[in-house]
Amino acid sequence: MKLPFWAVNPLLRAVDRFHKHIKRSRPAFQRIDRCKIISHRGEYDNRRVFENTLDAFDRARDCGVWGIEFDIRWTRDLIPVVIHDSNTRRLFRIGIDIGDVTFSRLNAALPVIPSLEDVIGRYGGNLHLMVEIKEEPYPDPAFQKRVLKAHFERLRPAADYHLISLSPRMLDLIDFLPSAALLGVAETNVAQMSELAIARNYGGLLGHYALVSRSILAKHRAAGQKVGTGYIGSQNCLFRELNRQVEWLFSNNGCLMQTRVLAALKEANAPQV
Repeated sequence: MKLPFWAVNPLLRAVDRFHKHIKRSRPAFQRIDRCKIISHRGEYDNRRVFENTLDAFDRARDCGVWGIEFDIRWTRDLIPVVIHDSNTRRLFRIGIDIGDVTFSRLNAALPVIPSLEDVIGRYGGNLHLMVEIKEEPYPDPAFQKRVLKAHFERLRPAADYHLISLSPRMLDLIDFLPSAALLGVAETNVAQMSELAIARNYGGLLGHYALVSRSILAKHRAAGQKVGTGYIGSQNCLFRELNRQVEWLFSNNGCLMQTRVLAALKEANAPQV
């Protein structure tokens, strides 16, 4: 049975508190040096700097993280824009449903919401892009696929970006990319999504670190796939995942985690006395 994530969140927060206080050994220098921190929706407080905006992504870039994660949705005239929710109420207290308005109207009301073109033009090739395809109706899937293909054509799939989704159905629409550029995202259905990612030869699996077991990690390594986990929020949790040789580390505090990485590198490289 797949539990609703709202029911799991309190348990995961308790797990976070537990792991924060469990002392972990510092990983080997090579593992720290290969660390790939991904800022989840950028660096934001949702008061002065909002998630999934250029300001949030600029902050992530400027502190040196390896990549950014963001979400895309489609306006009524089928322009992909970068926003997590299907409407603007939670973030901006304005009642606009993304799929019901044209891009020009959305941009006039909330210019802080960037287009996918804006984000790729600003960060593509400089930061790794983890682009979440939200589950929503695609009124013209052939056209929308062409739009996505055109936006990403100057970037290298899997090397410069991945398309990720909680819904395999949405990834089925992305047939212009090699399967290695696609990643399944698990909630509590880790075993099911793991099997699907291997069966479809995805690039790998993403999931919460507390739910991705060592056996799941081993299974994906054996299949030549990579695994990413989130959401890393403490040094002990960071060290735990690096010691497990997790490929991508997603964080809601990416800049803080990047400072921990740099400090650990300096300490690991310090001469022994």
